[in-house]
Order: sequence, then structure tokens, then C-alpha cells
Amino acid sequence: MKQVIKKLSRLSGVALLAAAAWSGSALAQYPTKPITVIIAYAPGGGTDLIGRLIAPYIEKYLGNNARLVITNRPGAGGGIGFAEIAKAKPDGYTIGFINTPNMLSIPIERPSTFGWQSYDLIGNLIDDPGAFTVNTSSSITNLKELAAYAKANPGKVTVGSTGIGSDDHLAMMFFERASGVKMTHVPYKGSGDMRGAIVSGQVTVGAINVGEALAYIKGGSPIRMIGQMSAKRTVLAPNMPTFAEQGYNIESASLRGMAAPKGLPPEIREKLVTAVAKAAADPEYIKKAGELFAPIRYLAPKEYAVELQNTDKQLRQLWKEAPWKE
Repeated sequence: MKQVIKKLSRLSGVALLAAAAWSGSALAQYPTKPITVIIAYAPGGGTDLIGRLIAPYIEKYLGNNARLVITNRPGAGGGIGFAEIAKAKPDGYTIGFINTPNMLSIPIERPSTFGWQSYDLIGNLIDDPGAFTVNTSSSITNLKELAAYAKANPGKVTVGSTGIGSDDHLAMMFFERASGVKMTHVPYKGSGDMRGAIVSGQVTVGAINVGEALAYIKGGSPIRMIGQMSAKRTVLAPNMPTFAEQGYNIESASLRGMAAPKGLPPEIREKLVTAVAKAAADPEYIKKAGELFAPIRYLAPKEYAVELQNTDKQLRQLWKEAPWKE
């Protein structure tokens, strides 16, 4: 009997060693199949554009014939896509983009299945200031004219955003408070959909990010900016006055970074972090991002976490003072 037990024990040990060796080999070969990249907004928006732009460079630095497949999961202000990333199997084959403030504001305003701690952060890529835009046929050319029109027509001014609690929506609320006006919020599934609403005249104002607005303008869309929400005029739009310069002390921006479900194997996490960092520093990628008017700002996971934690605290305090839920 003792001999049988010893034999079984030896066999068990061999099996464990074999399993460990196979596991290590699988990790070394990662990726062995396509990697799904979830984008929580509709095609054509700023996140979608940068995701599709950087994907080939991440593939290049991952090696092993890596293939990234962009998958759009728009809806609920980004909540559908953020939740799908968080609940995915943490094996490195589902990653995605998380956007502030939506990814932080949604868990504050309503029950959700994710928070910023639900992810293994891979790296931030974009920091895009907000802006107000109008159709080029509009008679409104600056923020004071917008405020005057809104005061004369309470509730008539419609403002499109990428969802309740988005940076665009919050910026609209801040402008209402600062100018003493009342406008009507119209949420969309993504900035691409909102662009269509501005072009077609469905909304008076499009609350959109600077990089996205400039990309649409370059593409021929009849859109013009009337103010940017950066602390200082951005390099991308040096001739466009900030909100502060026009008398409204409002700053707003959106971080767009990459993350995976919490619990990635350390080796896979390191491979993804390294590949994204190298892709973000690739001169060709940087040049092409500039052509898309994408305001690049790479943050490694630790720095990215600090930024998210600080913004989360600010939003929670704001919620206590002025809840933004409609």
C-alpha cells in the first residue's frame, strides 16, 4: 500500500511539474490568439481613432505575430464597454480603453460593476481638453454670445455630449452655473454620433474634445470651436481662446488609457505594459497621432493610478456638492 501511495505521489509531482512547464511555455509564447480591444464608444470617435491607430504598433512590440481586434461596445456613457472589460477573463486576451471622467463618474452616480480598481492598468495614452463647438452656420462665435442667447431662450440651447457624467456633460453644467443659464443636455453614444448631430443641426452646441473637434474640422465637417477648456491654449489650437480667457473659469479634459481585467498573470501584464509603452514612444505613431490632432500623454501604470485616484476623489466631492445625474 505504501509503495502504491509513493508511486501516486511521484506521478502527481511529475504532473505538476509538467503543468508548470506548459504554463510557463504558454506565457512565453503570449499571445497565441487574437487579443480583443474593447472601445466603449461608437466608431469614428477620438478613442476609436486612437485605438485603431496604435493597435499595429502594440502588435509590433508584442511580437509572436500578435493581432489586436478592435471591438466597439457603445452605450450608457461608456458603461457597457467598461463593464465588459472589467468582467472579462484576466488572461490577456481581452483588454480595452477606459475614459475619464466617465469610468469614474458612473460608479458614483449609479450602481455599477466596475471602478478604477477593477482593472490592471496598462498605460494612459491621451489627455484631451474639452471644447464647445457649433455648426459653422451658427451665429454664435464665442462663449459670451452663447450665454446671451441661452439667457434669452431658456432651455432652447441643446448641448450634445458623450453621456451623462462625461467630461462634456460636466463641462456643460459648469458653464450653466458660471453663466447663470439653463441649457438642455442631449447624450450620445460617442463623439462620432455627436459630430453627426452638430453637422445636421440636431444640437446647438457640441461639447467635444479639442483633438476630436480638430480632426473632424480637418476632415471637412462644418464645425468650429468657440472655446477650449485647457488651463492654457493648447499647441493643437493656439489661436482658440480658453474658457478662462473668455471669463469662465472652467477646465476639463479626458484621459484615454488602456487597461485589462484585474488579475492578469504578471508575465502577461509586463508584456502588455512594455508593448504599450514602446508603442506610445514610437516616432511613427507619434507623428500619425499628431496628424489626428490627438494630444498624447503617456502615463505608466503607477502614475496613471495616481491620476485616477486623485480625479476620483475630486468627482466624489463634486457629487456631494452638485450631483450631475439627470
